[in-house]
Amino acid sequence: MIRIALIVFTLMALTSQVSAQLIIEITKGVDNPTAIAIVPFGWEGGGIPKEDVATIIETDLQRTGQFSPVPKEDMLSTPQDKSEVYFRDWRALNVDYLLVGKLVPTAEGLQAEYALFDVYTQALVLEDRQTGSAESLRDIAHGISDRVYQKLTGIRGAFSTKLLYVSAVGRGDAQYTYRLLISDVDGARERIIFESQEPILTPSWSPDGETIAYVSFETTRPAIYSHNLRTNERSQLTNFKGLNGAPAWSPDGKQLAMVLSKDGSPDIYIMTVATRELKRVTRHFAIDTEPSWMPDGKSLVYTSDRGGKPQIYQVTLASGYEERVTFEGSYNAKAKVVPAGGGIIMVHRSMGRDHIALLDIERGKINILTETDLDESPSIAPNGAILLYATKVRGKGVLAAVSLDGGTKYFMPSRFGDVREPAWSPFLN
Repeated sequence: MIRIALIVFTLMALTSQVSAQLIIEITKGVDNPTAIAIVPFGWEGGGIPKEDVATIIETDLQRTGQFSPVPKEDMLSTPQDKSEVYFRDWRALNVDYLLVGKLVPTAEGLQAEYALFDVYTQALVLEDRQTGSAESLRDIAHGISDRVYQKLTGIRGAFSTKLLYVSAVGRGDAQYTYRLLISDVDGARERIIFESQEPILTPSWSPDGETIAYVSFETTRPAIYSHNLRTNERSQLTNFKGLNGAPAWSPDGKQLAMVLSKDGSPDIYIMTVATRELKRVTRHFAIDTEPSWMPDGKSLVYTSDRGGKPQIYQVTLASGYEERVTFEGSYNAKAKVVPAGGGIIMVHRSMGRDHIALLDIERGKINILTETDLDESPSIAPNGAILLYATKVRGKGVLAAVSLDGGTKYFMPSRFGDVREPAWSPFLN
């Protein structure tokens, strides 16, 4: 693997409520990344666009580690339309693919027209247009990144999705302010969803991306809340004595798996959200926690120490049949199922260090993906290509990302405070 020179992109939120301010630090990419030239987009309106669409696309693709964008200062020409392309200019730079485009004002806002070429065959491989308002330039840019990425890799792009995470900022008296934040996947347009002087834990997205669930200690004990991002309506779902934690939405969005200790030891329960009806799933004197749904919605994986140490188990909901899934290592926890199935991402302890690992369910093989210590809270992109997790760098809580093949890695530290508890949204369109 080659090491990409450290590149830091400061990503400014468009809100006046500055909080975490995530940045991107790319540390590792694949061997021989695809060379792509993303020419600055033309602009046929007055003034200057609020966002640089080409730069957003460039950083989206570069962050995957699979693409090496050509620096703008090295470009021999700057075509904005397919009729202006001279392939010799790009062959001279050893470019594999070329993206050109322009922004055109419309009565409703603006339209981005773009074309993607294979430089060596001179073939037009993608031509499309995307419309939106003048305020949605970042959405337009991420949408173009999605289309280009899918065309060149065969994998649906996830640049138009969102991130949830928690920041903790300490004050002089050691009192912390906790904020539940939402942002673009590159950390831009960050805004506060909820703020508290008490901890916020385990945010979880509904499959339609409209509602989130999380744990808040605002009443001095843990309780599970739902929060509609469109209406800003917030509801308390549980207030039982003891533990109320780890909410996880079912694939159809109608149920929440959770952990409750209201009947004794912590067990897995399922709540029907519309009626608040509860069904107990596990019954064991050990600790059962951290449920995650299998893609078909028919079973859950969860962490249990019923064998003496934390391991991953699976329960079939119709029959209640439970079986152990992990056997390698003294500690396996916080499982998340790969969207397409067949694999589980988890925290795996090896040589006294906690890493993020991928378990191949069929083969029982574990592949360790991270090298840092104290890695936790993995969350997978909806296309299954990359995952986020929380870790510590120089004693500070940061978010980090790694591709499922381990070939691409980057950090997302905050300029202020610690960040933790990441949750990657589903596809939003």
